Amino acid sequence: MTNQNNILQDSHGRDHTYLRISLVERCNLRCFYCMPAEGVQLTPKSHIMTYEEIYDIAKIFVKHGVNKIRLTGGEPLIRKDIPFVLEKLASLPVELSITSNAVIIHKFIDILKKYNVNNINLSLDTLISKKFKEITLRDEFDIVYKNIFLLVKEGFNVKINAVLMKGVNDNEIVNFINFTKNLNVSVRFIEFMPFDGNKWDLSKMVSYAEVMTYVNASFLESEIIRLQDAPNDTSKNYKIKGYKGSFAIISSVTNPFCDSCNRLRLTANGQLKNCLFSSTESDLLTTLRAGKPIEPIIQKAVQAKLKVRGGMDTLDKLQEPKLHNQNRSMITIGG
Repeated sequence: MTNQNNILQDSHGRDHTYLRISLVERCNLRCFYCMPAEGVQLTPKSHIMTYEEIYDIAKIFVKHGVNKIRLTGGEPLIRKDIPFVLEKLASLPVELSITSNAVIIHKFIDILKKYNVNNINLSLDTLISKKFKEITLRDEFDIVYKNIFLLVKEGFNVKINAVLMKGVNDNEIVNFINFTKNLNVSVRFIEFMPFDGNKWDLSKMVSYAEVMTYVNASFLESEIIRLQDAPNDTSKNYKIKGYKGSFAIISSVTNPFCDSCNRLRLTANGQLKNCLFSSTESDLLTTLRAGKPIEPIIQKAVQAKLKVRGGMDTLDKLQEPKLHNQNRSMITIGG
């Protein structure tokens, strides 16, 4: 049953308390599954939300029940006014977190601490320097690797997001898990998902079941501990007995978690996406700049949210290029 007074509750009774805000469409890496080889058409700067507009929109979401905000990109830390963004959002009664590729995050340790940004997700798809350069087209592995240890040492809660692709990094699954033996981080294996320009097909994806096949072949059943998942968690969480850290699997393709979804996404140019997989967007920024209320647009967008993966409720539909090619590339949605 839906609550008509709650503009963040959809027609399936899901309450949305988590807002992911993309700060930039640009990045200092060029991961091929995120950015198309030909690049992307960037939004003119005048159409990108200012830090004041980010705050004004976020404040409205918080008023209606959002209690968690994650900053994404692109690479959010390359935005020049990031200190002002953090300062404004930290004044709201929310848990504030960030997703980064960790290339320059060492420069922001103090400011992240100042504004209580304690939970940091890092994107890292390989533990091999040469392969890192092949995936990202940049030679930044050493600093990223060093910064993981720095963040843990500085007391941050660190999760590492690794997008798995067959023939690229599926042979590193066990190495990633062993990386958690002496380091208190959570490695999260993400099923490769379809977006505009990333040349996705099902044969490239490493499924939840396939990850567990690697795990079961490398560790004793008694060593593999299934952890309790948090409410609205997107991941299925595990750890190896005696290891400091843990690992998890985000199975958006083969085992979607849509029934408990509480997430909405705000793009850097002020478009509201009610689902990562949805090709439809709702323009909040134009209405905000016109001085008009954005709540009706938010409510309409939330009510239009489909039950499963933006309407791609079967693997057959997910494999239909004309459906996911209508969506943005990942870099312009926000990771």
